Amino acid sequence: MQTKFSTKPRKDAVSEAETVRTAGGARDRTKRLTAMALLSAAAYILTLLSHSIPAVEGFLRYDPADIVIVVGGFLFGPLTALLISLVVSFMEFITISNTGVIGLVMNIISTAAFACAAAFIYKRRQTMPGAVMSLAAGVVAMTVMMLLWNYIITPLYMANVSRAQVTAMLIPIFLPFNLLKGTINAAVTLLLYKPLVTALRRARLISVTRGGAVLSEEAPRNPRQQFSKAMMIPAAIVLLTCALVLLAWAGVI
Repeated sequence: MQTKFSTKPRKDAVSEAETVRTAGGARDRTKRLTAMALLSAAAYILTLLSHSIPAVEGFLRYDPADIVIVVGGFLFGPLTALLISLVVSFMEFITISNTGVIGLVMNIISTAAFACAAAFIYKRRQTMPGAVMSLAAGVVAMTVMMLLWNYIITPLYMANVSRAQVTAMLIPIFLPFNLLKGTINAAVTLLLYKPLVTALRRARLISVTRGGAVLSEEAPRNPRQQFSKAMMIPAAIVLLTCALVLLAWAGVI
């Protein structure tokens, strides 16, 4: 008499495995949200402290919050960096900012350009040379975007300043300020990244392998789809920037 053994997995075993995966995914999402909340709070505190620093030309202010935001981007990706940028900029807008909606827009663009560009490159090359290269790219991206947006926005924000005067300020004032700001934040990020990651790991908010890779974020199921989603917002911002620069150059705005 021959006994037949079924090769199909038992339904209860499959259900149990699915439950374990779901619970693990929920824990990972909770840890990630907690880590993002802590990073957002730390970035906001740094923004509060930055308002005690004298502003250059009355409105150019150094903000160290970008350091914490780019660390969040290194850990969880460029979309997370963008989300933290939005949260911190909005909190500043409703509490201590005196530059209104224009200041909110400029803060978001400045921080997102630096942190998102750096995080986007670092996610593909998670080494020390990769970190240096990604931060350098973030500095360049922020500097270029702020030159363009100051050309667009400053005459609207400061009614007594013409666009010709703003154009004359781009190279001697805006360029060195943003390069210096970005370079300082990039250098401090290199110094603080490991201690911050260690603190989050000890708090059990992230998991790190011996090689330094962060495991708390779920791997994307479709890398190409994840890539396209990550590129949509920066591409839209670049297109909007180019369109507004052309309108400003033509004297429409």
